[in-house]
This record gives sequence, C-alpha cells and structure tokens, in this order.
Amino acid sequence: MTQLALPLQLADHAVFDSFWPAANEALVAYLQKLVGQNAGPGCWIWGEAATGKTHLLQAACARGGDQAMYLPLAFFQESGPAVLEGAGLRPLICIDDADAIAGRDEWESALFDLYNQVADADGTLVVASSHTVRESGFAMPDLQSRFTQLTTFHIQPLDEDDRVQALQLRARHRGLELPDETARFMLNRSRRDMASLYSLLDRLDAAALQAKRRLTVPFVRDVLQQQMPG
Repeated sequence: MTQLALPLQLADHAVFDSFWPAANEALVAYLQKLVGQNAGPGCWIWGEAATGKTHLLQAACARGGDQAMYLPLAFFQESGPAVLEGAGLRPLICIDDADAIAGRDEWESALFDLYNQVADADGTLVVASSHTVRESGFAMPDLQSRFTQLTTFHIQPLDEDDRVQALQLRARHRGLELPDETARFMLNRSRRDMASLYSLLDRLDAAALQAKRRLTVPFVRDVLQQQMPG
C-alpha cells in the first residue's frame, strides 16, 4: 500500500473492491472514473459518521498510488496547516474531515491556497465532511464558494440487508466465509454502524484464526461471551 509523505498509512482493506456500494453506486463509479481518467476537478462527499467516507477516500488514494495524497484533517488539526505545504503538487488530493478545521483562519487560508493550486494544475480534489459545504462552518466566503463548485454527493447509510452484504464482502476480502445467519447474529449483538461491525469482524477473525474455527453462530456467541466485561 502506498506510503505517504506524512506519518500515516492507508488501511490495507480500504480499496474499491472491498466497499459495498449499495445506494452509493453513482458515487463509487464517479470516484473510480475520476481516479482512472483524471476526469474532473473533484467532489464533495458528506454524510454521517461510519458510512464509508474514509474508506472511499483511501480507496481513491490506493488506486492513485504515488500520485495521490490522503489528508485526514481531524488527525492533523493540532499539527497546523503546514501539513498542506507541497500537497498541491500531487494530481489527486483527498481531504477527510474537512469540517474539523472549519472556522480556523490559518487552516481555511491554507485550504483556499491548496484549492487554487490544485485547480491551476488541473488536479483533482476529493473532500469529505459530515455536512454539506454550507453547513460545515467555514468562515471564509471565498473558500466556501470554491468548495460549492465541486460535485456534491450525499453518502447513504446501508440498510440491514446491505450491512450483511457489506460484512460478507469484507470477510471474503480477508479470505473468510461469513454465513448469512452469522452476519445477522453479529448485527443483533453489536452496535449497528459499519465501523463497529467491521471492528467486531476483526476481533472474530483473530479469534477464529487462533482457535482454527469457522465463523459459526455458536463460535461467535462464545467469543462475545468471553469478551464481555466482568
């Protein structure tokens, strides 16, 4: 996986092939075309937490390779906007958690400069936030105006059947078989957001590997009982 110039690395599971696209097919297709053909200035992706924004941004960067840079602003917000210096040299910039720095003058000025650098170089900017551009809290009108020029997508959360499919896709990507009944059992024994479900799958994968067991309902029940506090 691409090692970034900044001190973080893309998650090995965060690729397009491991993302269940239900209700978000247009967004996934747009990003794949964007990265594959350098087919536009970019887009703004907004939606609630744990709906796959980070996964898609990292997938775009994984597809873009050394031409791409992933910038999670919530992670870097205390480091200061100097982390953006030189980023405009990359053809593809993926900015996560843009609303984390909204209202902070130095950050907004740096983002405004970065946007212009990317535009001048005919690069691509993909930005993710919990909110629309106008609801993200930016104080600089010119920055807000620039971001509203990007194509906007509202990422949709998955329904229950699609969560099962998403879990099974992630399991197959890891070489695991996850039967329907086991996946639905997991949904009923965990928080239902995908981040929590994927975290549970990670724990079950490790336990199954150690015990040399399959992910059956009885095995998952036993693991969950052993991991309960107290």
